[in-house]
Amino acid sequence: MKIVITGGAGFIGLRLARRILEIGRLHGPSGKLEPVDELVLFDVVLPAERPSGLDERATLVRGEVADRDAVAKLIDRPDIGVFHLASVVSAGAEQDFDLALRVNLTGHIHVLDALRRVSVPGNSCPRHVFASSLAVYGGLASGQVTDATRQTPQTTYGMSKSVGELLINDYSRKGFVDGRSGRLAAVIVRPGKPNKAASGFASGMIREPLNGIDYELPIPLETVMPLVSYRTVIDGLIALYEIDGARLGDDRALNMPNVSVTMADVVASFSRVAAHRKLGKVSVAVDPFVVSVVSGWPTHLGAVRAAALGLPPEPGIDAIIRAYIEDYLEP
Repeated sequence: MKIVITGGAGFIGLRLARRILEIGRLHGPSGKLEPVDELVLFDVVLPAERPSGLDERATLVRGEVADRDAVAKLIDRPDIGVFHLASVVSAGAEQDFDLALRVNLTGHIHVLDALRRVSVPGNSCPRHVFASSLAVYGGLASGQVTDATRQTPQTTYGMSKSVGELLINDYSRKGFVDGRSGRLAAVIVRPGKPNKAASGFASGMIREPLNGIDYELPIPLETVMPLVSYRTVIDGLIALYEIDGARLGDDRALNMPNVSVTMADVVASFSRVAAHRKLGKVSVAVDPFVVSVVSGWPTHLGAVRAAALGLPPEPGIDAIIRAYIEDYLEP
C-alpha cells in the first residue's frame, strides 16, 4: 500500500515517516495488514539534502495542499492511507487569514476529495488521520475540557481545525473515507529553529536553556498548558490510524494523551533532569499577542476516550525532557 504524509518534511512528518518505514506494515483500506511499498512526504518546503532514515520506499515531493491537481497526483490509488499534518500554524494563521483558509480549509478538502475519488464504496475505504489541535476549544471552554466539550475556538487556526473535524465526520458518514481526528496538545521539544506556532515557546524554554542559552518566556510562569512529547505523538497517530473505524463510531475526533503543567513546572523539570549541564536561565518578558492566543486554549485536555481506545499515554514532563536530551543532545 501507499502512505502519504502531507506536511511530511516537517519535524513530526519526518519522524512519523521513519517510524512507518520501521514498522513496514499498516492496515490498508481493505482492513488487512499490508506492506508499505511507497511512502510520499509532501510539503511546500523540502530540505536541501535527503533526510536520514528514509529508504528507497520514500519520496519527497514539493507542493501545496491548496493545489488541487498536485494533491490528486499524490492520491492516485485505492490502496492508500493519508496522515494529514499540513497546516498554517496558530500565530501564522492568526496573522494571515486568507492563507489559513486556503491551506487549512481548502487544502484539506482537496485531500478528502482526492481520497473520495479513489475510494471503492463497500470494498476499499482509505484511512485518513487528521492532526487537529486543542485550539478547537477556547472562549467558553476554558480550564478542563473533555472530548464532549463544546468547541468555541478563539483563533482562525482553531476554527479551521474544528471545521476539519466536521468534514472528516461527514466524509466518513458518507463512506468516502475512514477518517479519524486527533487533537494534539503543544508538541515538545522541537529541535532547531522555532516555527510560527504560538506554542513555540514551550519548546524554546527547554531547548535554549539546555544549550546553555538564556530564554525570555512570553507568558507568565504560572500559566498552565497541556503538553505532549513528539514520541507520544508519533506512536499515538499510528495507533489512531490502526484503530478499526467501527470503534470510533459517528464522532471520529478525540483528544490525544497529554500532561498539563505550569511553565514553572517545566523549568523545575529541566533543572532537575539536566542538573549536570550548564543551563541557561529563563526570565519572563510577557508578549500580549502570545498571551491572547494561549488564553483561548484549555489548561487541561481530558483524554479519557483515547485511553479507552488503547492509545499510548504521555509519561510526563521529566520523561519528555529526557527523551529530547537522548535524541538530540550530547550526554
